[in-house]
Amino acid sequence: MEYKNILLNITEHIAVVTLNRPDKLNALNHETLLEIKSVFEKLNSDENVFVVIVTGSGEKAFVAGADISEINKLNMLDGKKFAEFGQNVFSLIEKFEKPVIAAVNGFALGGGCELALSCHIRIASENAKFGQPEVNLGIIPGYGGTQRLTRLINSGRSIEMILTADMIDANEALRIGLVNKVYPQNELQTKAMEMAAKIASKGQQAIRLAIKAVKVVDEVSLSEGQNMEATLFALCCGTEDFQEGTKAFLEKRKPSFNNR
Repeated sequence: MEYKNILLNITEHIAVVTLNRPDKLNALNHETLLEIKSVFEKLNSDENVFVVIVTGSGEKAFVAGADISEINKLNMLDGKKFAEFGQNVFSLIEKFEKPVIAAVNGFALGGGCELALSCHIRIASENAKFGQPEVNLGIIPGYGGTQRLTRLINSGRSIEMILTADMIDANEALRIGLVNKVYPQNELQTKAMEMAAKIASKGQQAIRLAIKAVKVVDEVSLSEGQNMEATLFALCCGTEDFQEGTKAFLEKRKPSFNNR
């Protein structure tokens, strides 16, 4: 399938999804959200893909926000639908069975920050900037930003970012736990591929079950989460990956996972 606003490249079990509207700093319009939904549905069923990287084209922006020309036309009824659609697309990414790495290569503002928050891992270039500036437009974050940002950092820091609309740089994002790593701009894509390749080399059944176990934390109690963890651990014990991984460890060699 051809995409107008997205570039898709798949190599060595790694899919790179590049938001490609450089003249708009990769801003998210409805058409782009539809394409994001489509590409993740495609990648979900592609057995050759183990890890997904999401990034933006150019060196200025990951995604600079939503398309304001679309937001400007919203009334209350349309606003609810607008927010729910974006939330559904980003929830698809958050609940994706395969690891999703956001390689934030510049501005990640508004919907761009929310897109990064929906990914499982976030790494950033030194020139990256993060922010939820929606109150400058008389609205609030609508694609899950109030919820995911608060869960990722803390309510005090989250509400400060949202109410002041201030941007933070990559090092501050690293300090507060919004991103995992910060790299020079010219190393970001290489580092993202290295991380993806490392994850792709592991037993993929265990990788997917680990994502499932971690992502349930905000939805259940500790005891319920531990019960799920034990169940998923047991499922791992019934896989060929488990047999190969433990055998390789005892034989002091690298495991050779089937990864299918």
